[in-house]
Amino acid sequence: MTKTTREQHKKPPVIDCDIHNTLASETVLYPYLSERWRKHHSMVGTTDRVGAYIPRAQPFGARYDAWTPSGHRPGSDLDFLREQLLDTFNIEYGVLNCLTPVCEMPNLAYAAAWASAVNDWQIEEWLEKEPRLRASMVVACDDAEFTTAEINRLAKHPGFVQILLLARTMEPLGRRRYWKMYEAAVEHDLPIGIHFTGVGVGAITAVGRPSHYIEDHAGMTQAFQTQVTSLVCEGVFEQFPTLKVALIEGGFAWLPPLMWRLDRAWKKLQDEVPELKRLPSEYIRDHFWVTTQPIEEPPKQEYFDQLLAQLNLDDKLMFATDYPHWDFDSPDQALPKNLEPTLKRKIMADNARAFYRF
Repeated sequence: MTKTTREQHKKPPVIDCDIHNTLASETVLYPYLSERWRKHHSMVGTTDRVGAYIPRAQPFGARYDAWTPSGHRPGSDLDFLREQLLDTFNIEYGVLNCLTPVCEMPNLAYAAAWASAVNDWQIEEWLEKEPRLRASMVVACDDAEFTTAEINRLAKHPGFVQILLLARTMEPLGRRRYWKMYEAAVEHDLPIGIHFTGVGVGAITAVGRPSHYIEDHAGMTQAFQTQVTSLVCEGVFEQFPTLKVALIEGGFAWLPPLMWRLDRAWKKLQDEVPELKRLPSEYIRDHFWVTTQPIEEPPKQEYFDQLLAQLNLDDKLMFATDYPHWDFDSPDQALPKNLEPTLKRKIMADNARAFYRF
């Protein structure tokens, strides 16, 4: 056993719930697309409104050192990802969240074909080549028929562990247009992952377009709060009592005040939503998991301890690096040093192992 291998075995296990694999170029999907959609792409490309509507401080939102030595896009080279992330930090399992412009495509048939191509590409180029990796299933979520067909096609593949949505969707995710997707998810025992970003149908904030990337980055919690509120108040969890949802890269310090506010409002307005049988906070605690990155970092350890106590989600907080993005959280530095060892192990690996059934 080499010295490096011995050192890796000494490190505690880490399960990374947010790794971003990236297309080296959009044409790498051509082998997985029909002639019709290859021709369509060659004529119109993809419609990535995220880049058009949100100022970016860094190409692909990436770390400077995540570009490969040969100049390939960050997250596009499996060998480099192994070297820089999986091997360096003793990653036991990593969940791939491929952020493609599927949810920004107005042509839903094209979006569905693109989603299927991305998923097939993930199988062949990532899952079959690296046993430590699992993947989120990309779907054209705004069309129920296309989405359920894709879920049914791939649900039995052991490499896919959740269905990937973006935080900003065309409508709030509690709406009935998305219920067929939840029905398929529950049928196949797949959780829903809601990830940072997206554009949706209108302005990306409640009052219009921001001027700077920092506004979008810090304000994304508006979208997450809207989605949590919608899923609870529209009765999704009464209809689908086994549905599980992971909030990925959305922070979590905003959850306690949202729960308090919703509970207070429900006590006065519950006649409006008679399908809700319990306090909103109870649905949230039962059905939502959260990832650490970008973890809120109060100036004192005691404040962080108070936040965890308010959340009462010791079994539902999961570690994520957000590799290869600029705000990457290193597994050996992300959490407070004085965190109780049992809780730290839960966050770093055990909670995700239970959630994804690794």
